[in-house]
Amino acid sequence: RFMMWGTHLITLVVPIVSAIEVAIPLTAPLGAAPLKGNLVSLSIEQDRWNDWAGTTEPNTFFNNVLDNFIQITNAPPFVRIGADSEDHTDFSYDVEYEEDIFPPSSTITPYPEATNITVGQGFYDIISHLPNGTEVHWGLNLREYNITTAYLETVALMNAFSSPAVLEKHITLKFIELGNEADLYYDNEGRNSSWNVQEYVSEWEEFAYNVSITANLSKLSCTKLIGAAFAGSSHNNLSGFSPQAIFNLGILESPAGQLIETISQHHYSGSFCTGSGAALQDLMTKSYIRGNLSAFVPDIEATLANGLKYILGETNSISCHGAPNVSNTAGAALWLLDYTLYATQVGISRIHFHEGIGYKYNLIQPVTLNYSILDGSPITPLAPHVQPAYYAAIIVAEAIGSSGTTQAVEISIDENNVSGYAFFEHGSLSKAVFINTVAYFSGTGARNSTHIDFSFTGLGYPPNNTSVKTLKIGYASDTSNLTWGGQTYETSDGRVSGPLTVDVLPISSGIDLQETEAILVTFS
Repeated sequence: RFMMWGTHLITLVVPIVSAIEVAIPLTAPLGAAPLKGNLVSLSIEQDRWNDWAGTTEPNTFFNNVLDNFIQITNAPPFVRIGADSEDHTDFSYDVEYEEDIFPPSSTITPYPEATNITVGQGFYDIISHLPNGTEVHWGLNLREYNITTAYLETVALMNAFSSPAVLEKHITLKFIELGNEADLYYDNEGRNSSWNVQEYVSEWEEFAYNVSITANLSKLSCTKLIGAAFAGSSHNNLSGFSPQAIFNLGILESPAGQLIETISQHHYSGSFCTGSGAALQDLMTKSYIRGNLSAFVPDIEATLANGLKYILGETNSISCHGAPNVSNTAGAALWLLDYTLYATQVGISRIHFHEGIGYKYNLIQPVTLNYSILDGSPITPLAPHVQPAYYAAIIVAEAIGSSGTTQAVEISIDENNVSGYAFFEHGSLSKAVFINTVAYFSGTGARNSTHIDFSFTGLGYPPNNTSVKTLKIGYASDTSNLTWGGQTYETSDGRVSGPLTVDVLPISSGIDLQETEAILVTFS
């Protein structure tokens, strides 16, 4: 649009408002996904576990940001301790906590993983520093093919979980994982060129049997075994590594395989391992998110058909610790929100977002950082803090709530850049989440929005009002200063701060959703 100012013609940038109507069922449809309060959980790189947990005393900041979820859902996040460094860990009675050897830092990987980790009993005992009721998934070393290492680690692990300090807090070892991403052992020089899924199953059965005997595992025990933990899937080729391949090779019929309760796979939506760039808008795009997760549907279906659960035991935005100015941004928070909720629609029951000290894609930075997470350059010491993706995890928690009955379905929205999910408690509609995945950047002009009107289907009483809580973001590239319902989690202690802002609106007025924004609607 144009207007005259004196003799000058001025261009006015006017926001575009599009309008859509969404139909939401009043009662949970058949097949609506059941959601647990720990849907968003963590995977923690094992090499610096003592920094996360704390050694002589708990890491207060880390405990606070975990407790925030307990306050919302009554459930702490599930915590996996493992990943690449689980396959570089050895046990020594001469070490109290851990001794690590790290490769040099680089601009691509400012905070690299340790190449050698030697741990003692204290490394396992500090599991007692986690919040009450935490469920744990622990990774043991398979890559070194050393049965003694696996035995010593298992003994230390079981000693820790039988200690009074852990028992008093009802912290439980739910899963033991043997080996991280064994499908990559040839690539990372853990095995020779003959390595294949048949050899893997044979090795896993041998080691897992010994671990299960050492840990006194049975079908009645609290602790079970994780299956797979592969970096990807070759489900179209059964000679490759996939759940289908190991099922076909009889892993579930082996003595240890009968203790597999859950299949885990790992996934990243791109790679920064060679320093190649990544586009934030690509990561956020609705179709890209769905394409990434739908690729696992054959694996998920095969897993569920065997009566097992399926999780993403390690995932995040971009592999090799994230891409700078992508994985650490507000846009990545919207990616995480849509990615998590869509995952539930394809049968994934829990998502463990990977974390490591100084990793770009972290939800949480639990210790003071002295080097930039973007390029490794020295910085003024940066105290423990949450990153934008943490807000998305909080939104998921609030959508699920504490009833223990929550289910969710994706709302059909014929719009390329708007996603929506309806949530039901005790079978009845309770909330909805809407996400606008258009990346709004500084200098791109007016910020457009979508107006959403509601209609309701099925039996029940339509709501009269909505309470709307908004994730406010300046630009998709922002790395801080987000607010959720007017409040911030960017505090020195990790606790929420500031007055809560909620908009109460009649159903008839609908809602407006800006680019790079998410809202939680509570129906009443």
